[in-house]
Amino acid sequence: MKRVALSTLSLALLATAGVAHAQSSVTLYGVIDESIQWAHNTMDANGANKNQVGLVGGNLSGDRWGLKGTEDLGAGLKAVFQLENGFDINSGALGQGGKMFGRQAFVGLAHDQYGTLTLGRQYDPLVDMVQPLTADNYFGSTFATPGDIDNNDNSSRTNNAIKYTSPVLSGFQFEGFYALGGVAGSTGSGQTWSAAATYGVGSFNFAAGYFRADNGSTLASRFNTSGDAAWSSGATSDAVFDNQITAGYVSAKSIGIASAAGQYVAGPFTFSIRYSNVQFKPDAFSTAANAGFNSTERFNIAGGYVGYQLTPAMLLGLGYTYTHGSGNVSNTYHQVALGGDYNLSKRTDLYAVAAYQHASGNQLNADGTTSGAGAAIGSYSYNSASNSQELVSVGIRHKF
Repeated sequence: MKRVALSTLSLALLATAGVAHAQSSVTLYGVIDESIQWAHNTMDANGANKNQVGLVGGNLSGDRWGLKGTEDLGAGLKAVFQLENGFDINSGALGQGGKMFGRQAFVGLAHDQYGTLTLGRQYDPLVDMVQPLTADNYFGSTFATPGDIDNNDNSSRTNNAIKYTSPVLSGFQFEGFYALGGVAGSTGSGQTWSAAATYGVGSFNFAAGYFRADNGSTLASRFNTSGDAAWSSGATSDAVFDNQITAGYVSAKSIGIASAAGQYVAGPFTFSIRYSNVQFKPDAFSTAANAGFNSTERFNIAGGYVGYQLTPAMLLGLGYTYTHGSGNVSNTYHQVALGGDYNLSKRTDLYAVAAYQHASGNQLNADGTTSGAGAAIGSYSYNSASNSQELVSVGIRHKF
């Protein structure tokens, strides 16, 4: 009788533990992506073109590890959080400017019926809704916009962000996003706001949205320690000025990005098209510090992608991106990319990607001078002293 009672008690405790486990969970996850890469026409420290061969990580997916979790609060309400670290696999250094959780760091509440509200360092709605319908979602940085001007490769994250994500309503979903500048006496200084929506029905998906990031409002915040024009440290959004395509616009008063993408799946084929309009707006400070940047610079980007699922394990992809800049200077970039990805298992795959880019026209340099447009494939920030560049990567990716 005693044994029966103990057995019954043990079963009850196990059942209780099972319920507790279902109510709360924490997941450790990550991606390790490494390749051998060859790049042609890459500028060295002396401004001359050289070939470059080396190990480069994060081609298809940025290297990361993270923790994410939920707690069931009852009545359809859950607490959610995510902490995600980015790193350089070849040096072990922290990514995203040395931030511990530079990729994501947020906490919030999610409800089955009313949607999700999160607060912290986050991706903007264009990254969440438009980017997944583009070639970058499948083959990463090599297929991204030259210089990642429109953040198609997720180079920028936003601090101090409040984001609302709606539930899916008959195939429709939307996000709203606002980041507080947090400057005493100037709440809007360095603010960011964005909104996007997506709609899916059958094999067709469409998404569109707009993103606006402001620089610091004071002149003092718009200089670095060397006295040069800079994207303010008080701005809530990271800015991508680490390539020669955008270097001349670092003092921009604001960055505006309008993006849209559509995707159609037909059997083993995936077709997608996308368009972005990016605007770097100057002000009096920009004109004084950089005589070359005195009117709005606009970039129009159009891209297409075709993916073919050759076998359940093998994906092939072809992408083309057209980029045209106008305003202070006029330039055009044509970029073609090829890729192949083979799954060894659900968690490990081998890949090969390659791209060619040709540039024409002129570019605005960081010192305000102009020169012939140089190539810069995808989001690698490999500047070139010529108008063409080629890149090939062969690698392995493991997810856990």
